[in-house]
Amino acid sequence: MRRNAWLIIGLLLAGLWAWSQYGAQTTAPAAGAPSANQRAGNHEPRALPPDASARERPARVAYPGWLPAEALDTLALIERDGPYPHRQDGSTFQNRERRLPSQPRGYYREFTVRTPGSRDRGARRIISGGAPPVEFFYTADHYRTFRRFAPAESRQ
Repeated sequence: MRRNAWLIIGLLLAGLWAWSQYGAQTTAPAAGAPSANQRAGNHEPRALPPDASARERPARVAYPGWLPAEALDTLALIERDGPYPHRQDGSTFQNRERRLPSQPRGYYREFTVRTPGSRDRGARRIISGGAPPVEFFYTADHYRTFRRFAPAESRQ
């Protein structure tokens, strides 16, 4: 009887491990697809020689000041294409509530914004639109209201 219990526990653990590996593979970008980091640039500019002109300096991405710090963390993950803390991150946002402009299926992607003190994903999300993303929306109330924003490039 004890052997059967250990066998069942072992099979459950193996199944959970396989399920977690499958979830990681289904959210990975297609081979050859540019990463979000390649599409959106990086927060930190790469080092340039001292004689580089200001025109050659890469732009830093600036986000609106009203975004919470956790949203900036999520945006950094989006820029470098993960890894994401939740398997739903990067999945298609279906816009069932029709609160965002109408677009073809697959245009919008959703990402979790960590909510301090929450034991689950919380209600905060960033929705990106386009591939590569050209627009972003933030919701703090689980898709009831959205606030649109676009990253601005600031030369430094």
